[in-house]
Amino acid sequence: MFSAGDDNQVKCWDLEQNQVIRSYHGHLSGVYCLALHPTVDILLTGGRDSVCRVWDIRTEKQIYALSGHGDTVCSLLTRATDPQVITGSHDTTIKFWDLRNEGRPIVTLTHNKKSIRALAMHPTDSRTFVSAGADNNIKKFILPRGQFYHNMLSQQNATVNAAAVNEEGVMATGGDDGSLWFWDWKSGHNFQQTRTTVQPGSLESEAGIYALSYDMTGSRLVTCEADKTIKMWKQVEGATPETYPLNYKPPTDVRRLQN
Repeated sequence: MFSAGDDNQVKCWDLEQNQVIRSYHGHLSGVYCLALHPTVDILLTGGRDSVCRVWDIRTEKQIYALSGHGDTVCSLLTRATDPQVITGSHDTTIKFWDLRNEGRPIVTLTHNKKSIRALAMHPTDSRTFVSAGADNNIKKFILPRGQFYHNMLSQQNATVNAAAVNEEGVMATGGDDGSLWFWDWKSGHNFQQTRTTVQPGSLESEAGIYALSYDMTGSRLVTCEADKTIKMWKQVEGATPETYPLNYKPPTDVRRLQN
């Protein structure tokens, strides 16, 4: 397991021995995101020093420092094919990087108007990805060139801090106001809206959702929240979305989720 934090450090853990076995030193400020390359033994991390760093997992050495963003790098994706690295930044841009050419930038996307907090890709289809952040618009792009495809059909009206997609094409997005929205990946339709419940004794301002992830089955959603809790949301079999536009036909695999 790999972890990163505001102490500038990135660590590799042996879960059987419950101890740190490697540390990756190089970030000059807090580290906000990390990802493992799907086919190569490299780790990628991004943080407040505006750099995405590429590490050799085994030797702990930094291979590249992907520099070019003008603000915090707080989201990144990795793919087996080019572009192998995609980063999103508070400078409102998305960059594609060429690992085969000394980590140079390939493309810069400037469609977002405010800081980008989250990037998400379908787990089995890497031809498209979405960006989300402070401008309330979740945008979808086509790879490998990064052409803009469409906006999701609704606005969450909150800064979106995290997004995740399961194999059935259900995308979840979490906002800094505690809102949790569910979308159909293909159509961009928002079919369910809910809100998290803060831990007893917490303030309403601590309802923010900072991270999302589906489990390996894709039927349970895990959220990490500002009230210092980790919540698990399960799928309810047989439930259906309550409201749709009259001309919209929901996919058969959409299910409601609840806490």
